Amino acid sequence: MSQDEALLNVIGLKKYFPVKKGFFARTVAHVKAVNGVSFAMKKGQCVGLVGESGCGKTTVGRTILKLLEPTGGQALFEGRDIFSLSSADLKALRPKMQIIFQDPYSSLNPRMTVMNIVGDAMQVHGIASGDKLKRKVRDILHRVGLNPDYATRYPHEFSGGQRQRIGIARAIALDPSIIICDEAVSALDVSIRAQIINLLEDLQRDLNLSYLFISHDLSVVRYISDRVAVMYLGEIVEDADCDELFSRPLHPYTQALLSAIPVPQPGRKKKRIILQGDVPTPLNPPPGCFFHPRCAYATARCHQEHPSLEEVLPGRSVACFLHYDEHKKPCPQTLPEVPPEPPGAPV
Repeated sequence: MSQDEALLNVIGLKKYFPVKKGFFARTVAHVKAVNGVSFAMKKGQCVGLVGESGCGKTTVGRTILKLLEPTGGQALFEGRDIFSLSSADLKALRPKMQIIFQDPYSSLNPRMTVMNIVGDAMQVHGIASGDKLKRKVRDILHRVGLNPDYATRYPHEFSGGQRQRIGIARAIALDPSIIICDEAVSALDVSIRAQIINLLEDLQRDLNLSYLFISHDLSVVRYISDRVAVMYLGEIVEDADCDELFSRPLHPYTQALLSAIPVPQPGRKKKRIILQGDVPTPLNPPPGCFFHPRCAYATARCHQEHPSLEEVLPGRSVACFLHYDEHKKPCPQTLPEVPPEPPGAPV
């Protein structure tokens, strides 16, 4: 995807957290939570960002929105670098980039009514006020499947699924172009999860939204995403079209993740790939490929050199020496394929 085609283009994003020690709180090391992440997103596209807990998925989303200050890299929204904008320009850009938080309980102010939760941002940005604001909030609540009369209620009067609908209403209130969905359904019951996923799809179609869908639930990611990026220890190790990635994963880590997806068919067996050892610490990652201590295909080169994310097939990138050589061509050695799962709603 060219830079001109991308609505959001993230280039070499880094976010390091300092480790302080001693009486004077001197910085003695850095936790490299995000270490050179790059990906692009088109208008109306959903990009899934997956990986184990602690790999840096949420940090990527929050850093793109500048809820966390970046350590390095660029995030280009419609060609403008978000990280270099002034405070006034960033405020003007805020309505176009919103977030749905993971926890539907702590993300809503318990002292504010739904009218204030959804409508305050519209007042701040001068979009609506007075009776017009009330009408717009009621219309938005109806769009996300809530009774408009709920606008006078407080968060404690709602269930978890209803709270998340309020969070979605707040996110779409400013007519954004991109929404960061940070584990938006992980805290919900399975039946409610399917309803929220279907709601997000309907909103994407009706409002032409783009989603960065952060999740560890691969079944949900497969259902909603157009492309999928797989993260490991602060880096993207594979980026591909959703169907291609699930039908023929290239990176050994991606294969292990997909092999762990439960099969919703009694009697059907699936070969599991069990990774040995623990995830290395981002405070002191291993030399060479970060995945080599847990990889069954690791070679001497993997212990010494760090692979970069390279395009080995059209529209498909992977950070693994097994799949490219010095000419950046696909390696003839291939890994065993994971059988595709039958498509369907996440249930």
